[in-house]
Amino acid sequence: MPPVAADRLPALLAAMPKAELHMHIEGSLEPEMAFALAARHGIALPYADSAALRRAYAFGDLQSFLDLYYQGAAVLRTEQDFYELARAYLARAATENVVHAEIFFDPQTHTARGVPMATVIRGLARAGDEARRERGISSALILCFLRHLSEREAFETLEQALPFRDAFIGVGLDSSERGHPPEKFARVFARCRELDLHIVAHAGEEGPPAYIWAALDVLKAERIDHGVQAVHDAALMQRLARERVPLTVCPLSNQKLQVFPDLARHSLPQLLAGGLCATVNSDDPAYFGGYVNANFQALFAATGLDAQAAWQLAANSFEASFVDASAKQRWLDRLNESFERAHDASA
Repeated sequence: MPPVAADRLPALLAAMPKAELHMHIEGSLEPEMAFALAARHGIALPYADSAALRRAYAFGDLQSFLDLYYQGAAVLRTEQDFYELARAYLARAATENVVHAEIFFDPQTHTARGVPMATVIRGLARAGDEARRERGISSALILCFLRHLSEREAFETLEQALPFRDAFIGVGLDSSERGHPPEKFARVFARCRELDLHIVAHAGEEGPPAYIWAALDVLKAERIDHGVQAVHDAALMQRLARERVPLTVCPLSNQKLQVFPDLARHSLPQLLAGGLCATVNSDDPAYFGGYVNANFQALFAATGLDAQAAWQLAANSFEASFVDASAKQRWLDRLNESFERAHDASA
């Protein structure tokens, strides 16, 4: 990688191609869209306007965020709603030079309100197909089970989704981490592996390193979402580095939810220094103050990470994605070209 002047780094972070692997589509519901959809469906929101709703995005922990997150999702009713939500995210991601996005969705949040599984998946998939044709950004869907609900309900959700198996590539585990260890879902994830679905799981955000071990050994997770608590377990750090298990880290989310109130003390530099396949992502960008480029900018400004770290994080995002080797190499070539241009501009 050619050297890049420090003053060129912010522009490089924005311009370099990258994949986003940890983004909840419901978490991209901006207040303005929430009010527009509420008006469409005759729903009264308990806020005067979008500015008042945005001011409510002050969270003490994960649960306080989730309470508002599920409330906001209630405005999503029709296939067109889900299409518009995903279309807006993918349009924004394309402007931030995201070349590929693997998008989480929470069907239980919607089916519990009587929204059919078909409505959710068809709307999201239609937006992904359109973005590929019109914007050149590829995407895939990952169905997440809500861990605060039962494994029986997760099985029911899986069965409802199977008629649309071609529309999603994997399954994940999200929602309230504390008190809901990965072992709770061992059987449903075993069934998902039989179906050749990719396996990811949130672990080690607020939960302990033991949850990361369980996600790997019980669920057989291929990627760990968050994983920032791994730094407290030396043996786990060694394993994650040795096995190249990707971690999809979300800096602004971690700051907003008080996992790392001071971003300068975030564990991501330690993860990189330990040789782990860490990546940068936006989690729930409408709620946490920024999309993927804002996460890169804030993290680098706070920690002093350099251009070499920027290249590594972007390269890691391609390595960690569930796409074929030819696509990964094509994106890596584009990444190298972006660094060469930044170097030339620095000269």
